[in-house]
Amino acid sequence: MVVQPVTAIKSESTLRLLRSAKADRIPPLESGDRLTRREFERRYKAMPRIKKAELIEGVVYMPSPVSAIHSELHVQITTWLGTYCAATPAVRAGDNATVRLDVDNEVQPDALLRLEPQAGGRSRISADGYVEGAPELVVEIAASSATYDLRDKLRVYRRNGVQEYLVWQVYDNRLDWFRLSEGEYVPVTPDADGVIRSQVFPGLGLRVDKLLEGDLAVVLAELQNGLATPEHAAFVEQLAQQQVV
Repeated sequence: MVVQPVTAIKSESTLRLLRSAKADRIPPLESGDRLTRREFERRYKAMPRIKKAELIEGVVYMPSPVSAIHSELHVQITTWLGTYCAATPAVRAGDNATVRLDVDNEVQPDALLRLEPQAGGRSRISADGYVEGAPELVVEIAASSATYDLRDKLRVYRRNGVQEYLVWQVYDNRLDWFRLSEGEYVPVTPDADGVIRSQVFPGLGLRVDKLLEGDLAVVLAELQNGLATPEHAAFVEQLAQQQVV
């Protein structure tokens, strides 16, 4: 009988333990990682302390902690969109919702507005509770024009068919509204009253100058004007009929 040295037995045992530990251990999610969407989700779910991470063109992005000013602007945008949503059936608003766009892109926009599928919307809620497909309108609050919101993410949203894309650049005190036209994003400027009106969501108007001044009361007053228009009433009727069908 051949007797293996004790050191050899210990080495084999240690190797088995190491292999087992490696198989069970989920690597941490780190900014700059290049991952499939499936692996991205696996690592993200294993790190509940992380509140926001995105996969853009197969690369992981992990934004810095949210500043007080970002939080305040976020509330203003979600209040504006939430008010519209409350007055419009089959329209859903989202706040930092995970959105699966395609195999290489999973984002968490600051805010979104989407139509339900029965109303013609291109997105849906998956069996595990996430948005799949492109929302009709997305808003991102960015530090400046140098951010990836105006570069990589813009290209991803455009390619996946997000109809209207808003980027609020905090330090530049600027809001860009892009509208999808023939596969390209076209910048939209305010009308003579200082308002940009959505083409996808009738009645959704934004008094851009007052938003930038922090005058939420005027922003919401202008929204109420839009909600009182015949265009919004016709849209509500159309959505109600689609709900019945």
